[in-house]
Amino acid sequence: MYEGKIIKFYREKAKLTQQQLGEGICSDTHVSKIERGMTDYSRQITSLFSKRLGINIEEEVKRYKNIKKLLNHWHDAIIKELFDEAKKIKDELEKEPLLQITDYQILFELLKARYYLMHNNLEQADIIIKVIQIKNKKLPPYESNLLKHLLGISYLSKQDMIKAVNILKTINPEDYKNPEYYLNLSTSYLAVNSKIMAYYYAEKSLQYFIKTNNILKMIDAEMIMLMTRESEGHRDFQKIVEQYKALIHTCEQCKASDKKARLLHNLAFEHYSRHKYEDASRMYQQSMVLKKKSAVYLTSLEGFIRSCFEGNLLSEHELITLCRDGLSVAREINQYLYLISFKLLLYLINNQQSEYFSYLSSDALPYLKKCGYVTLVQRYEKELFNYYLESDEKGKALELADILINSG
Repeated sequence: MYEGKIIKFYREKAKLTQQQLGEGICSDTHVSKIERGMTDYSRQITSLFSKRLGINIEEEVKRYKNIKKLLNHWHDAIIKELFDEAKKIKDELEKEPLLQITDYQILFELLKARYYLMHNNLEQADIIIKVIQIKNKKLPPYESNLLKHLLGISYLSKQDMIKAVNILKTINPEDYKNPEYYLNLSTSYLAVNSKIMAYYYAEKSLQYFIKTNNILKMIDAEMIMLMTRESEGHRDFQKIVEQYKALIHTCEQCKASDKKARLLHNLAFEHYSRHKYEDASRMYQQSMVLKKKSAVYLTSLEGFIRSCFEGNLLSEHELITLCRDGLSVAREINQYLYLISFKLLLYLINNQQSEYFSYLSSDALPYLKKCGYVTLVQRYEKELFNYYLESDEKGKALELADILINSG
């Protein structure tokens, strides 16, 4: 089977007809049947073909069979975030000419998209995904579920949380057999404020990461589980802080600065939500130092500005300068969510109340609802409701009250 495909590949590469390859060995009809795997043949015939084509058929078969092992190894390296190893395997696969005659071309392209997503190269990943969707109306079960997983990761990166949840929950674990996707599903559920589901899938992913000794992803899973827990009083909060610090220490030992940055950001939010603005601002700042100018950087910058504003830690001029810096980065990296966030902050800092609530109603809330930012939507709707009551706009207040009651 493999020999026939390999012989056909090298025959066409040498620009020989089936008749020319078989001359003095066998008929062109027999060559055709060998290439299509439709007949038995002797080792002597494939040896003669190999000699004419200038190849070692045994070595070529070994290389052919090794391709699937390489693809599995590559996927494993990506899951474990072994960046150097993943790049090495990618380079090796891209130099392998036999890949194009295997049944694994689509799997290779999908894993290449996954590789680009690992490096936050959304543009390259999207190109591959779209080409696969156009060219392949029906994929094998594993590849079909892998494509759904990639789309889910892509939607999460683009911060379209509703689409992320909807696509990830359609994955069939029996066909896919890659429990890593539970972590992405957990992340998307947390983003739409479904904490029970977020905890459930984070715990499922954690069991898989413990089993496969994937420490970096264990940190991610435990981080989500921490974010779903609600503390009751000072004692519980101190326990949460200790758990965060333990995970931060693990990150330092693993040299995982990106995960340390996320943990610092989340711990900063825990302090911010308890009005501990100085502690929050300090941790947001520590998180920002570890991040490149990206969406996650802007998330911490926004938290830092809010902590400093509500805690009266910086002057109005300093706060406005920081907001403008945030707007500049958001435009540069095309992050509409943060264009909204920093515009709202500027209205607040400048005490432009009517402009703030007008923009919140006309632009911010529709966008946040569309993308599924449930927590932000609920927060801003409550703000808007109180504003309408204070402004004696009872009709609008009643409309929002109905929405708030029905959303639970």
